[in-house]
Amino acid sequence: MKIDQLKQVLEMLDQSSVNELSLETDTYKLKLKKQNDSVVFSHQTPVAVTAPTQSAAPVTELTPEEEVTPEADTVTINALMVGTFYSRPTPDKPSFVKVGDQIEVGQVVCVLEAMKLFNNLNSEVAGTVVEILVADGDLVEFGQPLFRIRP
Repeated sequence: MKIDQLKQVLEMLDQSSVNELSLETDTYKLKLKKQNDSVVFSHQTPVAVTAPTQSAAPVTELTPEEEVTPEADTVTINALMVGTFYSRPTPDKPSFVKVGDQIEVGQVVCVLEAMKLFNNLNSEVAGTVVEILVADGDLVEFGQPLFRIRP
């Protein structure tokens, strides 16, 4: 699904009386749900593992949120949508994570705001935050690396 199509779906859901929408294809699963007059975005992509051969190392296909970086011992957490990156829940609260923090699977690492909808981005990997690749208030693109994690 292209980002323009997703924006249209979000706008239609926001303006309709429908409270929940699920869409599943061979390549992804999308679930949108209204909560307290805002839309919560959940995205899942199947994970496939390929067995190693003699001439190649094991190949693992990661979800869009995780991608192997040039440094083999780290994983990136990527933006699942276009939006504004916020490192904290509100300006007067501390950041969700900072460099050196240990994070767990499912832990909120940031908020992405798109069209006045605030969406928590949860980690799908446990480890140590090595680097935060964007600044608070930056506009991020779909798939853009946001954090580098050492599992």
